[in-house]
Amino acid sequence: MRRLFPVTYETADHLGREEPRDGEWSLDALADAYAYPPRAAGEPWLRANMVSTLDGAAQHDGRSQPISNDTDMRIFGTLRGLADVVVVGAQTVRQEGYRPARAREAFAARRAAAGQGVAPSIAVISGGLDLDFTLPLFTEPLVPTYVITGSGAPAERIEAARRSGAEVLLAGDDSAVDPHRAVAALAERGHRRLLTEGGPRMLGQFVAGGVLDELCLTVSPMLTAGDAQRIAGGSALRVPERFELVSLLEEDGFLFTRYGRRRH
Repeated sequence: MRRLFPVTYETADHLGREEPRDGEWSLDALADAYAYPPRAAGEPWLRANMVSTLDGAAQHDGRSQPISNDTDMRIFGTLRGLADVVVVGAQTVRQEGYRPARAREAFAARRAAAGQGVAPSIAVISGGLDLDFTLPLFTEPLVPTYVITGSGAPAERIEAARRSGAEVLLAGDDSAVDPHRAVAALAERGHRRLLTEGGPRMLGQFVAGGVLDELCLTVSPMLTAGDAQRIAGGSALRVPERFELVSLLEEDGFLFTRYGRRRH
């Protein structure tokens, strides 16, 4: 893997380590490259991690794995290793077969130094709570699993979530979840380093709500045609929001981009 942008990279020097040149990067090097930016105490930072083909498909046959590669999955694991909590939509949980995040020895010291739990929590956003609460994601996590829904969600489904051991957070009126309130509810519980892995509908809600700070997008050198979803769906913004390129890595034709919200 090689860095294409920025040409000079200050973080590695600051940490007393030399950034690798061409070749496979260690997990430490990837963690340094994707470190969360410093923030004011208690202020959250929401980043998204998605993959897209050259023609804009976020999935193939309903899953993202066919358009990914090994390095993309290493970055996926690194972003999880840095996060306090991973935020996902109910459809993604069902389609991708989500399980609790596992503790990884490679990140143990880094997480302990940052005051994080042994693994990131999973937070599932769902209005109707059409979820199987007997799955290990809810019954066997190393750290609490959160279910974020609206105050009008079916009472019996809220109770089923709580019986499973999940912590239910109400972050909206009726069954709708408000993106600002969802992020704030997680931040109130000490989760400031937020990572969302989709799906496209939920990412679209975060974009429309103006709460997305960063997008880590892998551009896969594949074409799929068809009518697969884009990385973000839902209602279009009245005015497109501009993000700035933070870093760009390349390997085997895959581009690993990192964009941040433009600050005025």
